[in-house]
Amino acid sequence: MPKRELQGIVVSDKADKTVVVKVERRIVHPVYKKIIKRSKRFAAHDENNKHKMGEIVRIRECAPRSKRKTWEVVDLAVAE
Repeated sequence: MPKRELQGIVVSDKADKTVVVKVERRIVHPVYKKIIKRSKRFAAHDENNKHKMGEIVRIRECAPRSKRKTWEVVDLAVAE
């Protein structure tokens, strides 16, 4: 089974070896048919603490590293 990859922005880098990444997606509202944004925050493993707030990164699913961390940072993403 392939591992999911998502792209988001780092919103917190305060924890050791962990960054919090906010991933936004756009959906169509079922009644109003208007495009709205939905976001979710993921705790991702960052082994060398090299990613800082504001960077756009790609994260990938991995085996659980702790209670909340089941994602790891792959690399910096190309800004669109």
